[in-house]
Order: sequence, then structure tokens, then C-alpha cells
Amino acid sequence: MIIWLIGMSGSGKTTLGKEVYKVRKKEHKCTVFLDGDNIRDMLNNDIDHSIEGRYKNAERISNICKFFDDEGIDVVAAVLSIFPEWQEWNRNNFTQYYEIFLDTPIEMLMERDPKGFYKKASAGLLKNFVGFDIPFPRPKNPDLTIDKNIMVKGIDDTVSYILDRLT
Repeated sequence: MIIWLIGMSGSGKTTLGKEVYKVRKKEHKCTVFLDGDNIRDMLNNDIDHSIEGRYKNAERISNICKFFDDEGIDVVAAVLSIFPEWQEWNRNNFTQYYEIFLDTPIEMLMERDPKGFYKKASAGLLKNFVGFDIPFPRPKNPDLTIDKNIMVKGIDDTVSYILDRLT
């Protein structure tokens, strides 16, 4: 199973993904966690954050997930995922694909802004930032949407909410 967490920068994909992974791994030993930024790091940051670079990273992440899926290894993937065609590819190529959209309002993202990206982007100091000069297309058919009403319940309740819906 591929659990694909989609959301904008600062939406909580990595934090939530790591917690889903920890809980799921207890019952499903063959589970790995992938983060879009970590894939970039692992491959020596050889691509930029332009649309073309982001597309290449999306392709890499989906292909890595396909490799694990073919080997019977579950994946929890935390990714920006701005290419609907790759989401569709995932649905058509993974044995089980569960897409979760973290629907975090832009105001909340700008308030959180743990890496200062939103502040820099709004000041024009950061280019190729999704949500500003690169659009973030909302996923068309997520299997589950996590909105702020669910998120405010806390990480443990949100993880339980997700895992309860996987079974």
C-alpha cells in the first residue's frame, strides 16, 4: 500500500507522515517513509525547484514507490504532489494507493511558516514557490481530506483518524 500525503509546504505532511509511519510499522514491518525533500537530498540535489525540476522529482518519487510496491513494501510518502498526471499514474500503477490531502488554509500556512518560506515568497525573495508563483492544484479525487477541523484535534487523533479509514 502506498499512503500518499499531499499538501503545501508547512501543511504538516512530514510530521503527520512520520507518525502514520511509526504506528503502521508496528503492524506492517515492511513499511518505509519517504519525504519529497529527502529524495532530493538523497540524489545530491541535482534538480532545482522549477516546474521541470519538480516534475522530475515527482517522477522519481512515484517510481521509487513503485519499486517498493512491487517488492511488497508499504510506503508512507509525504509529498507536495502538484502534478495531477502523477497522482493518476499512481492510481493506475500501485497495487493499493491511498491519497490523503492535507487541506490547510493559506492563512494557517503563512502563520506557521516554520522555514520562513511564505514570508520570503510574499516579499518576492523566493522564486518557484508553490502557492505563489507556481499554482497548487487541489487534488481532484483524494481518498481522504484532512482539514483544519480534524487537524486541531492533535497529531494522535489525526493519525488514528487516517489509520481507521485505511482498513
